[in-house]
Amino acid sequence: MKHKRPLILISNDDGLDYPGIKTLITLAREVGDVVVVAPERHQSGMSSAITITTPLRAAKVSDEPGLTVWQVGGTPTDCMKLALDQLLGDRCPHLVLSGINHGYNAGISAIYSGTVGVVLEAALRHLPAVAFSHGAIARHIDFTPCVPHIRHIIAQALAHRDTLRDVCLNVNFPREGACYAGVKITTTALGHWEQEYDHRVDPHGMDYYWLQGRYVSDNPTDDTTDFYWLERGWVTVTPTQVDLTAHHALERIAAALGLNGRQATRAGD
Repeated sequence: MKHKRPLILISNDDGLDYPGIKTLITLAREVGDVVVVAPERHQSGMSSAITITTPLRAAKVSDEPGLTVWQVGGTPTDCMKLALDQLLGDRCPHLVLSGINHGYNAGISAIYSGTVGVVLEAALRHLPAVAFSHGAIARHIDFTPCVPHIRHIIAQALAHRDTLRDVCLNVNFPREGACYAGVKITTTALGHWEQEYDHRVDPHGMDYYWLQGRYVSDNPTDDTTDFYWLERGWVTVTPTQVDLTAHHALERIAAALGLNGRQATRAGD
């Protein structure tokens, strides 16, 4: 029987017109058959949002040997859920890829990221998944320095699928540099935004607010974090998980609430 190539599912939050996803499609096709399910318009900052008040519509943009492309009128997570439930039929992807995003999804930005939302949805389904982001936000970016690293990560993710079944990888590339110092496994840099919105007045005298802000790192000297190494020219890979439980705090919170260890009680007991 003829050996089938791996099936790779790709999405993003920028839409099909951005060079990032086109680069990722080209590299994924080197090793597998590709199905792309991407939002029909820009969906940055949508995190894991889903559409619940309006119907979703999907249009097949192209279909050729080894590549099928769909466009969905929803969020990045909508694209993933619809692909896995309907558009792929009875097929299951060997690997899910997201990006390449134009702009970092490092540090706390990952919380808001539609790019990361894609791979978190894959992790919910125990599918190996990798999100790729580049520090530059320009429409046209030279992804050439990223290519060997993306090839390597895709190959290793396919070879070690079981290792990635309950985590996803959040990969970020430095915004500058013709070559990178190397690759580091990192933690998420903590920080916060100050002066997040600029108050403006439109020509009709109506107030409006424009998101901008200034990012302030809470741990700029922590050499385990993604931003620490990105600023030094390294590619960062941050293992990310769906479980939001603060496991280290279970006993402390139980004690604060007067509970017996981790045992839960019903209200009124």
